[in-house]
Amino acid sequence: MINLESRLENVEDEFVNIDSYLCKHDFSLAGNWDYKHGYLDKRLDQERMVWLRIPFHVTKGNLDGECGGCRATVKLGRPFVFKYVYNTGTDKHAMPHLLGALFDQFQAPLDPDAHLEDEWVQRARSVLQEVELGYLP
Repeated sequence: MINLESRLENVEDEFVNIDSYLCKHDFSLAGNWDYKHGYLDKRLDQERMVWLRIPFHVTKGNLDGECGGCRATVKLGRPFVFKYVYNTGTDKHAMPHLLGALFDQFQAPLDPDAHLEDEWVQRARSVLQEVELGYLP
């Protein structure tokens, strides 16, 4: 993981405004959000292993997810880029179990914080610069 300086850091606005703007740049609300914080993610590679992530926390109200009409106010944190290497094959040691299937749908990552090549860091910086140019809260 590599932190990236950005003018977006500490921007505060309604979630719906930030989300709709970043959606135009192919960011989406990451699945691990809750009512008080979350992440907006953009994949940088076709394999979905390299990601640009912008964290945020709620400063007013509660986040209701991808509701479009959500009026929570959020403050953006410092963006970062990371590589999440996962096994693309099948797990030969998997044991079927009905209850566990509800919870354990995916294999553990091979490396959740893998080494990032310079090309991905530069790509993430380029995306951030493009996003920064058009956003004025």
